[in-house]
Amino acid sequence: MHPGEAAKSLRTALLSLRPDALSGRECASLAEDLARTAKACDAAAASLAAWASDRGAYREKGFTDGAEWFARASGSSPTAAKAAMETAWAVEECPQTKAAVVAGEVSLEQAGIIAKTEFAVPGSESQLLDVAKSSSLRSLKDTARDTRLGSMDADELYRRQRGARCFRHWTDDLGMVRGTFAFTPEVGVPIVNGVDADADRLRKAAKRVGEPEAWEAYAADALAARLQGGGGKKSARPELVLVADLNALRRGHAHDGEPCHVIGGGPIPVDVVRQLSADAFIKAVLHDGVDVLRVKHFGRRIKAELRTALELGPAPLFPGKTCCEPGCGRQYNLEWDHVDPVANGGATTHANLKPRCWPHHRDKTERDRKAGLFGPHGSAERGPP
Repeated sequence: MHPGEAAKSLRTALLSLRPDALSGRECASLAEDLARTAKACDAAAASLAAWASDRGAYREKGFTDGAEWFARASGSSPTAAKAAMETAWAVEECPQTKAAVVAGEVSLEQAGIIAKTEFAVPGSESQLLDVAKSSSLRSLKDTARDTRLGSMDADELYRRQRGARCFRHWTDDLGMVRGTFAFTPEVGVPIVNGVDADADRLRKAAKRVGEPEAWEAYAADALAARLQGGGGKKSARPELVLVADLNALRRGHAHDGEPCHVIGGGPIPVDVVRQLSADAFIKAVLHDGVDVLRVKHFGRRIKAELRTALELGPAPLFPGKTCCEPGCGRQYNLEWDHVDPVANGGATTHANLKPRCWPHHRDKTERDRKAGLFGPHGSAERGPP
């Protein structure tokens, strides 16, 4: 069957689709199948549009620009249509990614991220494809970004970051003051960490007295309070965490395998770390290249030293904490979960604590409860023997 006829047949079949006549399991299965088909169709449409545009076929349709024509056909903006066609061209240089797109295993957006990173860091395609197939779009973006940044000279990267710093603001139709900003990691990370911590505290307080607003609303209140000098009680957690190998600090520059970065912000030159550490609270973490050593404490409370090690993420590169559930990739608003619950005798140790986002933490707690790990009354208050 010709692809065009197959596409028409699929649309005809979808006209008779009745979700109310299917079970929940059938709806979920069909949704996944159609989502995979949609990814393949989007990629095929973009590829065909790219070739048609390259050959000037849009003029026969009465358009003077290929992006304008494809935007009308796809129901998107000219900017999005142009980006889709450019991605289609880029994927032609990445055979593995192209095969995955055609099979509907990854979306065109995911393929674009992979192609961009493969161009900047040759040989990264296979790893990123694995991430794309098994994790969220956010995880893929974070991994691709870290891959690209990690391949750059730290001093050159910092020079470009300094050149790209900016702050813009305007008034919208509602009279609200809006803006965008771009700060270097050592400036921006403490700002967003502080705002996030304050916003979490405000939202938790609101939940105790009623139905809270969206988290973004409290983040706006937190930022406004800080800018106006009324930030209130400060979070106990450090707002800026720098990770630097001791040998790199002594030498003045880092070698391969020696981490030197801002948690949540990427690589940073060693001399910038030296400047910032001149007036900083220094913490040392000893590890054997795999595990953090000699950190253990019974009870529910997490000591400051242990929290430092947990916030850094896994050794030896210490990339920061990420939700441990496969495919999640969330890095913010995480909670520390005892893998073996305290009520079951689990210790507050580096090995027994894992970061989870709230939904996954809730699901894990329910699984532990059903497994009888919270004691005969389902309580988590009983501590270890």
